[in-house]
Amino acid sequence: MTAPNCPDSPQPTDGHGISEKDIIEQELFELVSPDHSFLSGPRSRLHDFGTLFRVSLDFLRAFRILHFVGPCVTIFGSARTKPGTTYYELARRMGEECARLGFTVMTGGGPGIMEAGNRGAFEAGGRSIGVNIELPFEQHLNPYVHKSFTMRYFFTRKTVLIKYSYAFIVLPGGAGTLDEMFETMTLIQTGKLRNFPVILMGKDYWQPLVDFLYKMAEEGTISPEDPDIVFFTDDVDEAVAELQRHAVRQFGLRRRRLPKPSPLLDEQALAK
Repeated sequence: MTAPNCPDSPQPTDGHGISEKDIIEQELFELVSPDHSFLSGPRSRLHDFGTLFRVSLDFLRAFRILHFVGPCVTIFGSARTKPGTTYYELARRMGEECARLGFTVMTGGGPGIMEAGNRGAFEAGGRSIGVNIELPFEQHLNPYVHKSFTMRYFFTRKTVLIKYSYAFIVLPGGAGTLDEMFETMTLIQTGKLRNFPVILMGKDYWQPLVDFLYKMAEEGTISPEDPDIVFFTDDVDEAVAELQRHAVRQFGLRRRRLPKPSPLLDEQALAK
């Protein structure tokens, strides 16, 4: 039974203000990149199958490379942070300390905080990985990585940045950094990810966010214990101790020989 005056889809009216020019602009937007088309509503079955193939290829390439990198710590933060600034140097020191603990340092591979984290590990003689992203505007790869690759989709990239890490260090950043941090927290909160440490650094910058986390707990929109997922500090020694307690001892991490790549699968070990 169909309700009266209830069409299957809204009917355009003059109030919608949709012109022929608007339609053409939307079509051009979708043609600029296949990703735009992917996020612009229903498409043909053939187009969706092509998307599934590209997503699978993104994951396959990442899995083949990252299988040999060992346990990682991922460092999140802004690409716009300049070398020599307080937060750049803080990220650099954390990259160095993570390498000294035996972790591979993984970042998004770009400049700013990402470069600083990779640089700290690289200069300390540790392993350094960059997982870059394909963008309409170029995001250059920083020079402090032993291995890097570029992914097509943000969600596949975010998945691999989380998948291989036993801890996450979040320094000041923008919308992308918030997205990465809250996705990680949500995965831990819902039991999809083990209770790996999330270390938030940059107190002057992040204090309003931490206050808001406790506000959400007070309002009941998150559990009272959820703010404790985040360890909030600017002290490198405290952050290292947190890594020791909750990323090394808790999960019984030990230095061990990494798996050998298979020549038959054209796999390559991480060189450093």
